[in-house]
Amino acid sequence: MSQNRIEWIDLVRAIAILTVLYIHATDGIYIISSDAIMNYTLFSRIFQFASLFIGRIGVPFFLMITGYLLLDRSYNDERVRKFWKNNCKGLIIVTIIWSAIYAVTILYVSLFSPNVNTIEAGNLFFSHMWYMPMIIGMYLSIPFVATALEHFKPETINQAAIVFSLLAFLLPFISLLLDMEGIRNINIQFCLGFSGGIYGIYIILGWLVKKGQFKKYSSNSFRLLAIVSFLITVLFQYYTYIRGYNFLLWYEFPFILTGSIALFELCSRREKVRGFRGVQFLSKYSFAVFLIHNLFRIPLLP
Repeated sequence: MSQNRIEWIDLVRAIAILTVLYIHATDGIYIISSDAIMNYTLFSRIFQFASLFIGRIGVPFFLMITGYLLLDRSYNDERVRKFWKNNCKGLIIVTIIWSAIYAVTILYVSLFSPNVNTIEAGNLFFSHMWYMPMIIGMYLSIPFVATALEHFKPETINQAAIVFSLLAFLLPFISLLLDMEGIRNINIQFCLGFSGGIYGIYIILGWLVKKGQFKKYSSNSFRLLAIVSFLITVLFQYYTYIRGYNFLLWYEFPFILTGSIALFELCSRREKVRGFRGVQFLSKYSFAVFLIHNLFRIPLLP
């Protein structure tokens, strides 16, 4: 620990923002060069697929940090109001302000650079803002979820998380496989919106890590799980590519779940973090970096 901070949490937060920066840098290049997509080499394809896995780890990390830090608390009416005031109010204001900043930026670019594709510019600048309404919704629900969790043993919640994960991650994956084989109009999934969906599951997993539900498994097991998850994700994307199937890797992909929880648990077992001062600095300003970084993608525009 340093100054009452949890070192490994700062490490995970720093890694998370770096993965977000990484995916937006690499993905932005692929968006801008979309006209040349058919000329990509095999190495370029594999690099893109690997980058997508790395980039998709960031959001689960942020969500699991949220669960780890905020769900293991007791809330009453006063604490709920204070929590909302200190967290949700600021997030809403920041979301509105930065949405306006990016909208004005797009308008400026379109006026003074008429050759720029406004749609592609919008895809670049707003590629991260979907996260804000989602996390605001999660924060509004956290006090109630935390209160409910107090009445159950972690083992019970762990069992429920397994069931919900199967419904939210595995069944849609089966639907995806069926669709790839031409078996369409079969949508095998359940409505889990009331539970926070896949994002709520990531938050619960962070709480389960804090409760030590995964300590019984060895670190080597999690290392293997992370490696296997990475390889399967890359190979599956390549398989969909050679099949000509339009597949978008997103957070409901089951091996993003397994890979991110494996890496998060491994990080939680670190007692000390090398170069912590730099890690702490990046962690401290990660939210500011998240909000502002897309402005630096302007040079990527043709």
